[in-house]
Amino acid sequence: MERPVIDAAARADAPADEGSASWIVILVVSLFFIWGGITSLNDILIPKLKALFQLSYARAMLIQFAFFTAYAVVSLPAGGLVARLGYGRGITLGLALAAGGCVMFAPAAATASYGLFLASLFILAAGITILQVAANPLIANLGSTATSHSRLTLAQAFNSLGTTIMPYLGAQLILGSLDQPESGRILPSGLAAYRAREGAVIGHAYLGLAAALGAAALVFWLVRGRLGRADPAASLRGAGTLLRRPRLGFGVASIFLYVGAEVTIGSLLVSYLMQPSTLALTPQAAGERISLYWGGAMVGRFLGAALLRVVPPGRLLAAVALGAGGLCLVSAATTGDLAGWSLLAVGLMNSIMFPTIFSLALEGLGEKTPQGSGLLCMAIVGGAVVPVLGGAVADGAGLALALLVPAACYALIAGFGWYARRPASAAT
Repeated sequence: MERPVIDAAARADAPADEGSASWIVILVVSLFFIWGGITSLNDILIPKLKALFQLSYARAMLIQFAFFTAYAVVSLPAGGLVARLGYGRGITLGLALAAGGCVMFAPAAATASYGLFLASLFILAAGITILQVAANPLIANLGSTATSHSRLTLAQAFNSLGTTIMPYLGAQLILGSLDQPESGRILPSGLAAYRAREGAVIGHAYLGLAAALGAAALVFWLVRGRLGRADPAASLRGAGTLLRRPRLGFGVASIFLYVGAEVTIGSLLVSYLMQPSTLALTPQAAGERISLYWGGAMVGRFLGAALLRVVPPGRLLAAVALGAGGLCLVSAATTGDLAGWSLLAVGLMNSIMFPTIFSLALEGLGEKTPQGSGLLCMAIVGGAVVPVLGGAVADGAGLALALLVPAACYALIAGFGWYARRPASAAT
């Protein structure tokens, strides 16, 4: 789940020991794997907490709302914080805060408090946001500019690897014991025991993540002096006026819609594949299939990188967005294997959308590129808003019709691709 954040105006000093740059790059790349994996675990957490608290789809989507709201709330303060602390201390703080959010899952599980789970997710996401604010510009500057593209590609590949592996593991650890009780037949004492048992599964899994994040924080604290410092002049001041530029404004809206559509599908996927009308899978098996959704995005990045050499990016974006929307409609209108596998195939179409929208929207901004980048990254908050809308439709009309929400998002993204098919100098 590739999430570059405010980075264009930040500059890092070279590591103190140039010979150590390669292993420092490996350390920083590992962060992309970490936040990709943790973010994709939300898709496993949603059906678990939905069963645990007997939630509607709309209320279950508050999981994504709590998580992705952190991007809108924390990104700007995090930029100033990293500028003051430096990259090493900023990354350490982000890891420590994320670990703290994971630790909070234990009392949330012990008290069976949905509100505390949501608060834990927000704190976890706040830490991840700080990580991204620090790590994206850092990885671009750890070495010569001639090889920066290679380093960023490597980092994005590990991000996709995290989103592919972690849902599979999470499905086995978290969903393996999922058995939703019938609310009308279970006694209050039985419900309490059920919540305690299933909540403990979540708490233990996230305590394990907390330990891993804590260990990573210690490593980055030990090498903090080798990571350089950010440019304290980096700022988004005056960025709002850039939204008057149609190309950037349309691009910001497209990032909002893309992240919202991607997250909505991932969030509903387990419940959708469990339906008798689709694949009729067990919770664990359905959770494991999420790895195919995110894995398709990983494979698609390699295919897309080759296609973008011969196909104009705007046209390719329009084509894959129409493909994603079409697959949503096919899934909504059919049953059985076709309904299930067509929705999983949307992941392949998603692969190039985020970076292509990002780069097309920034074309022609020149020295205003940092501000434009910041606006685009704040639009990731679409992952908080659109899934709640999708959940509300699922509650009122069913999961199949809820797929019309991401389908509409993809249709608008296709419009942006067609609009931006010409270079910025020719299409303002």
